[in-house]
Amino acid sequence: MAYWTKFEKEMDVEAKQLIKHISGIQDEEEPNFQAALKFVWSNFRFHRFLDVNKHQVQRTISGIYEKLMVKSDLRKAESWIRLTEEFLNSPLPNTEGTKTDVHHGILSLLLFLSDSPSNAHYTETPRVKEPEKEDTFDWGRYLLEGEELDAGPYPDTPEWSEEESEEDDSQQALSREDSGIQVDRTPQEAPEHSKKAVQVTWRGESPDSRTWLEQHVVAPYWETQPPRFSHSLHLHSNLLNVWDQHLYNTDPLYLPEEKAFVTETQVIRETLWLLSGCKKLFIFQHHEGKVSVRTDVVVTHLTSNCLRSVLEHIASYGQAVFRLQRFIDEVTGHSADPVPPGANPPSKKSSEPPFRTYQAFVWALYKYFVSFKEELTTIERGIIVNDETVTLSAVLERLAPHLAQVKVLHKVFCTGVAEVPPGTPNVVRASHLLNTLYKAIIEYDSVGEASEQAVALLFSLWVETVRPYLEIVDEWIFHGQLFDPAKEFIIQRFDVPVNHRDFWYATYTLYSVSEAVDSEERLSDAASGSSASDQVPCGGQQTMVSFLKPVLKQIIMAGKSMQLLKNLNCKNTACITDAERKSLYALFLESVQSRLRRGEESPADTAAERQAARQSLIRMQSLMARHLELDDVHDPLLAINFARLYVEQNDFHEKFAGGDVALDRSSESVTCQTFELTLRSCLYPHIEHRYVECCGNLMKTLKKDYRLLEYLQAMRNYFLLEAGDTMYDFYTAIFDKVLEKESWQQMSFLNVQLQEAVGQRCPEDSMRLSIFLESVDPARKKQSVNSLEGLTLSYKVPWPVDIVISSECQKIYNQVFLLLLQIKWAKYNLDTLRFTVTNAEKKLPSDDITAKEEPISTQIHRMYLLRVKLMHFVNSLHNYIMTRILHSTGLEFQHQVQDAKDLDQLIKIHYRYLSTIHDRCLLREKVSFVKEAIMKVLNLVHIFSDRWQAGLGAWKIESIDKMESDFKNCHMFLVTILNKAVCRGSFPHLESLALSLMAGFEQC
Repeated sequence: MAYWTKFEKEMDVEAKQLIKHISGIQDEEEPNFQAALKFVWSNFRFHRFLDVNKHQVQRTISGIYEKLMVKSDLRKAESWIRLTEEFLNSPLPNTEGTKTDVHHGILSLLLFLSDSPSNAHYTETPRVKEPEKEDTFDWGRYLLEGEELDAGPYPDTPEWSEEESEEDDSQQALSREDSGIQVDRTPQEAPEHSKKAVQVTWRGESPDSRTWLEQHVVAPYWETQPPRFSHSLHLHSNLLNVWDQHLYNTDPLYLPEEKAFVTETQVIRETLWLLSGCKKLFIFQHHEGKVSVRTDVVVTHLTSNCLRSVLEHIASYGQAVFRLQRFIDEVTGHSADPVPPGANPPSKKSSEPPFRTYQAFVWALYKYFVSFKEELTTIERGIIVNDETVTLSAVLERLAPHLAQVKVLHKVFCTGVAEVPPGTPNVVRASHLLNTLYKAIIEYDSVGEASEQAVALLFSLWVETVRPYLEIVDEWIFHGQLFDPAKEFIIQRFDVPVNHRDFWYATYTLYSVSEAVDSEERLSDAASGSSASDQVPCGGQQTMVSFLKPVLKQIIMAGKSMQLLKNLNCKNTACITDAERKSLYALFLESVQSRLRRGEESPADTAAERQAARQSLIRMQSLMARHLELDDVHDPLLAINFARLYVEQNDFHEKFAGGDVALDRSSESVTCQTFELTLRSCLYPHIEHRYVECCGNLMKTLKKDYRLLEYLQAMRNYFLLEAGDTMYDFYTAIFDKVLEKESWQQMSFLNVQLQEAVGQRCPEDSMRLSIFLESVDPARKKQSVNSLEGLTLSYKVPWPVDIVISSECQKIYNQVFLLLLQIKWAKYNLDTLRFTVTNAEKKLPSDDITAKEEPISTQIHRMYLLRVKLMHFVNSLHNYIMTRILHSTGLEFQHQVQDAKDLDQLIKIHYRYLSTIHDRCLLREKVSFVKEAIMKVLNLVHIFSDRWQAGLGAWKIESIDKMESDFKNCHMFLVTILNKAVCRGSFPHLESLALSLMAGFEQC
């Protein structure tokens, strides 16, 4: 029979009791009983039930605790978490260890049997533990019965138990007064108390007790005349005396100085206390924020110079720890220096609390120092236990990684915080700190494997420090609120109402911009009201946060779009509460964790990748060696480093496939892309997704609910005369008034004509469209073509569409509208001319006819030819403006509006469209001479029309010659200028106009 454990035996007894209770069979030898017993054991051993899920049980316990805390049932919550922890940590019979499957199985059963434990009324009943029964049996007397004992010379001395001695040793060591936690009461702190110290004398004659105390109590080495301690007489333990004797023998002027002898253990402990942040020390002294080493401290086995060099090296790290700890205390509002009773605490420099970026940075430093001090405590406990020899070099070697990290942190602190001058705005402080961490990560990452720990430390520090920035961005792009009370974010908001027409242009601004903007972008930003205004500080400091540069535009667009959507109360915004969604910072952390887990692949895949990387490195090394030999450089180590530098590039085969050496000398090292790739894959996609969602919803709302496209079409219909029949009725009424020499500049007449023309076809637009006259220089009205100047259309655009169609845009629309009216007027004058010469011929006397140089028929023929030439010029110009410029550019504009992703892009598209038609209509200042030539021809048309309608007798033949000469000169000038521009390729859109005018010029 197999060996059964006690637990199995108890289970067998319980199984038999279960069978007897259920089946009623009492005879255990009966076959049915044995079959039932086998069935029960088979189900016990080979059951199909799943093992208990420890994580599910822990989540259930935590969930109940959170429910109790939410319901403010604190006593029940405290009892619940404490009792469950006590049960999990308590041993069970027949079970080894704590927090086993049996513990969790019992808790799982109780949880399944419970009915809404968070709603049950419970009051914990105190349980009194039974005291352990003391063993009163005298084992000493029992074991020593019959033995003769020698009491020694002191029979009355009580016996000393070894257990009590060990307990006293441990208690004495743990309750020491010279630990790093309890501040020493040394002569440097309280000299008065030291003077009044009571002299303790030894009265008993117990050498063993005195020896024990001398071995277990720290000698007061901090006193002015400390007692000398005993040490080995070996040569290595007396190196200091040997060296002093050597100096005394070789140097006649050598004078020994007073020295304070300490042990190496005391040096180690004060080193640990210094690194943990203690100030009241003997070996290391603090003076005005600096850590120095006492010059008279020596150990017997080292020379004073050697010890001093080591201690000064340690003091430099202690100085770094002290500065970092002081910064933590300043930010947290905690003063490390104790305040005497009755004294007022020192007032803070500023009543304002530190901004959140500094608080996050301090929190990251604090978490690091917690782990660092745990390591120091572990070392100190090892010294107290004294199980193994601990030397100063061993401690420094063990602390070397931590000291290197402290050095990195101190360097970042000095560059990012300490060097910032006082009075600097918070936005400069925060961005400078984040940029310092960002650059430090890239700098240490470029070193490679040698600085993996520094990169990991800096990355964790950066992740904690950047949290406030990401929370501000998350609040803005999700809720539309830029909550930045300390003004530490690089984007700052002005107090402009959302429903104001200047909200999109002047509400938000960048504190500083680190890159120069192209002239074309600056022009478009100025016209479209870009929010990224340049406010560079006087000192030239660049405060642009480096990691936000690639997505800065998306953040601004998403934030403004979300705020505008919230104010519009549109239905497209997702109704997701903060409890249902994850913050941007949480999504970023999850993406980073998934990216890190992605690198944990199977061993086979890792081995294959290592083999492939090794082969690539070998090939790259040979390739680099061959390229270096071209420059007569034979350095295999340099070839290996170059190969490792460039092997991470995916396109290195393309760069080195050719025969010539083509190395990339850009400032961005290929080995520094790990951190940037992490941001590009873990942070930027979440911002891009929110940007697309917010801006897409805003564009849909403006196009669908606020009829943005309809208003843009209305501007083109009335200002660019695309609604030809409607505007024809309006401007022909004005032209007829001019031809009849009647006054047309009455506001009532203009508005009536406009309302009648528009109201018949578009009644809604008639309420929005109006016209008025602006004052014009009287000198310009001397020319007929300029008499229409001052005629201005106005279209009332509702909010928020006026963000796109602003008053500045309507000014450009009016400039094109005036040019079109001038061309239409010239064309209308030429089209409506009717020529009858019968009356004029009858009025001319016969002698005058004979005196003429040319007959009347020749003059009429010349007038007809001039009219045709003018009509060809005007029609060519009219067709170029209406078809080649307005129509084709308008089609491109419509496609671009449909593809616009955000409102700022739509504003720029609209302004670019207006700039295009403004330039192509020759309204730019640079081509003003071309416009003047065209205006001269159009004015010539009006002069020609007036003389035509006056008849032949009202003008002389010299006027015909002058009009022909003026037209020919202007025509030739325009053809020459346009041909040169077309041949140069600078104005390709003028090609059709140039060809048309050239054809008319050749027929002249």
